Amino acid sequence: MSDRPLETGPAAFPAGAEPRGAQGLPAPRVGPPPPLDAGAIEALVRPALAEDVAGGDRTAQHAVPAAARAVATLVAKREGVAAGLAVFARVFEVADPSAQVELLARDGAAIRRGDVLARVTGSARALLSAERTALNFVQRLSGIATLTARYVALATAAGMRPPRILDTRKTTPLLRVLEKHAVRCGGGENHRFSLHDEVMVKENHIELSGRPIEAVLADLRRAVGPGVRITSEARDEREALAGVDGGADVVLLDNMTPAQMATLVPVLRARAATRGRPLELEASGGIDEHTLGDVVRSGVDRISVGALTHSAPALDLSLDLAPAAR
Repeated sequence: MSDRPLETGPAAFPAGAEPRGAQGLPAPRVGPPPPLDAGAIEALVRPALAEDVAGGDRTAQHAVPAAARAVATLVAKREGVAAGLAVFARVFEVADPSAQVELLARDGAAIRRGDVLARVTGSARALLSAERTALNFVQRLSGIATLTARYVALATAAGMRPPRILDTRKTTPLLRVLEKHAVRCGGGENHRFSLHDEVMVKENHIELSGRPIEAVLADLRRAVGPGVRITSEARDEREALAGVDGGADVVLLDNMTPAQMATLVPVLRARAATRGRPLELEASGGIDEHTLGDVVRSGVDRISVGALTHSAPALDLSLDLAPAAR
């Protein structure tokens, strides 16, 4: 790995200028993510530190001299994908405004056991107090990026044209922007960020509306216009065909077996061929590393996996502290 500081760049696109793709719909949120918004990082780091430090770090305050300075080195204990390094850095900058942070890896970088990802020089007391909060963020986010990269690699290895791997809204409350950033770092794609981003019609919406799927979808299209992506969830062939006929942009095949999907995919594509609007097919529900290959071979365009954010194990990283050279 390069032993030089990280250089941050501008966002990939300004707020409100999201790229547009087919039929004027938002382009897939895929590829290296733009840098995390500084305001979003700040809004999470300060309360996280306050939660842990609370009324003060009694151990550091009484065990370590006030003037002592230290160097903290972030080291990978296993291979994976880095994510959340800017958040890691900001934790120490808030804890000690005079701290010097040197990032030696980039979000999205493949890392090996023993790689040095960052160094921080500052007040020994501050580094001790901020250590756990900083590690919690970077280990959690790097774990998500690492698991996402594994799913992407498995999908690619399964042959054919690999479908895109998407996250879901099954994120830790208030950490969604960070966790979805980590998914992108691992090569995955972001699904909608909130209930406002896109329309997704599920069985409960249909049940409570008291109307057929086709009618609900038609009403939604009139309400939101052609530039908002509409996904229609389907539990069986009837609901999937209704989603196509109602004009959905994405038909989500929910909790179907790979064999069921392989049979249904060509039927849905044939049904959509004459409607004049592209159709994407998404698989979701109960998909893990063991079943992913069969789902890929069913021919879907995208696979959404809640486990990327709700079940990713933290990546094993350590923070080694030593007295700073005088």
